[in-house]
Amino acid sequence: MVRWILLGLVVVLVVAAVVLYNRLVELRNRIESAWAHIDVQLRRRYDLIPNLIETVKGHAGHERDVLEQVTRARAAAASAGGVAEQARADDQLSSALTSLFAVSEAYPELGVDQGFLQLREDLSATEGRVAYAGQFYNDTVLRYNTRIQSFPSLVFARALQFRPREYFEANGAVRGPVPVDF
Repeated sequence: MVRWILLGLVVVLVVAAVVLYNRLVELRNRIESAWAHIDVQLRRRYDLIPNLIETVKGHAGHERDVLEQVTRARAAAASAGGVAEQARADDQLSSALTSLFAVSEAYPELGVDQGFLQLREDLSATEGRVAYAGQFYNDTVLRYNTRIQSFPSLVFARALQFRPREYFEANGAVRGPVPVDF
């Protein structure tokens, strides 16, 4: 009788361990998927920027410093690795784009250029998608980090080397969408 109770207890513990492990793996995979969504939107953003630069260059080509700043920031953001580095690079790109849009205000012909207006709209829509994907990613990271820091998952998470994940955060003045008002 005692044997059956011990065997039952062992089975319950094994099942509980398997369930906890599977939940941790599921959350870890959701984080990877959420990051992929952010990456897709950031790549779309990076793909729009060369066209935007070319359009502005056609109207305001002598603003070379600003155009080069945007180009450098885009290259740095496109090659960034890891969540924190990606967030910093994206912040720098947002600042560079803010400068570009500020310069473009001095050229009224840009305000009626259909190509520029479409690029501005596409960039604005992409900014919204990046914000949404970032929020989804951060929500998933919150659930994962909470799970690996809560008992009894904590025991399994430490033993199986599940580590907390970083949040995707914009810094200071560059939080929110890039202003594209003319």
